[in-house]
Amino acid sequence: MTRLPKGWRIAAADHVRIDNIECLSDNWYHLYRVGFDLKRSDGEWQHQTREAYDRGNGAGILLYNRADRTVILTRQFRLPSFVNGNETGMLIEVPAGLLDDRDPAAAVIAEVKEETGYRIGKPQKIFDLFMSPGSVTERLHLFIAEVTRDHRTGEGGGLHAEGEDIHVMEIAFDAAIRMIADGRIRDAKTVILLQHAMLARLFD
Repeated sequence: MTRLPKGWRIAAADHVRIDNIECLSDNWYHLYRVGFDLKRSDGEWQHQTREAYDRGNGAGILLYNRADRTVILTRQFRLPSFVNGNETGMLIEVPAGLLDDRDPAAAVIAEVKEETGYRIGKPQKIFDLFMSPGSVTERLHLFIAEVTRDHRTGEGGGLHAEGEDIHVMEIAFDAAIRMIADGRIRDAKTVILLQHAMLARLFD
């Protein structure tokens, strides 16, 4: 089998055989073309070729203030959404970022501080998900953490050097749920974490 790209972990399997991995682009992250044989449910082996975009894994977190019944979210410009019909390009999201070789919990603690100005202790891991498994390798680790107003020690806003211009928002939880229904919140990880908060009854 072709040498695996850095960070790829492929388990031994009797239904798939990878025979070629070609890097198509490494301009920012990495785009690969992968050739493989897949054993179909009828026993037939079929050769397939797919492209996989590797931008690393990430972590996101829902900060919630139980006493005030609010959640801490961010609002920022996202170019891919802008070119695909989001008229302003602005999305409301939970704090999140790439791991960059960090432990997921450590990464999300750092992202919270940079984006929102909140300092948190150890966050609670909820689950990890593949957000767009048809084309993107990213595995997203999702957390929650309870905060109070005393946890905010800075302004947040992200890193200017990385082009970030992040607006911090404190929104009533019930209002955030309504914002999913009316389309004002359309970011997948944010919808998932808000719905988890509802199902787990974090504000009861």
